[in-house]
Amino acid sequence: MRVSEIMTEAAVTDRPDDTLAEAAKKMWKQQTGSLLVLEGEDLVGIVTERDVLKHVATGGPLQDARISDVMTRDVVSVGPGTSLREAARIMADRWFRHLPVMDGGRLVGIISQRDLAGVLAGALNEPDAMQQLMESSELVRERRLKRIEHGAWD
Repeated sequence: MRVSEIMTEAAVTDRPDDTLAEAAKKMWKQQTGSLLVLEGEDLVGIVTERDVLKHVATGGPLQDARISDVMTRDVVSVGPGTSLREAARIMADRWFRHLPVMDGGRLVGIISQRDLAGVLAGALNEPDAMQQLMESSELVRERRLKRIEHGAWD
């Protein structure tokens, strides 16, 4: 199965000079955990609910802060032909919840953990799927605990 089969084609976007308050409202209204940040047709960043939460938790005001102040600029993306297995590996290894999909330098969609969970739920009905899943990687909870122990959340 390929990313193009489950990605959301109408990716939610924003501009770097919009405020975090505007971004938070848009994420809430559209029930998404991230916004892709564009300048014209160019993907220049991604801002997530975690970025907003971290800004608030460290005392930053939402009304004055710009998306460009907190967004991730070096966006990792995949192509529509990328396998779901590879996309899931990238997301698990890099702790991403959202992964933009680019085709020839053009934004064509986004894939999320929620998308992958839907596929996983269907796959669990298949014989041997759970065994293969358990053999392919560590449990996510164990990896999260290791990451916390090493101070990656600071």
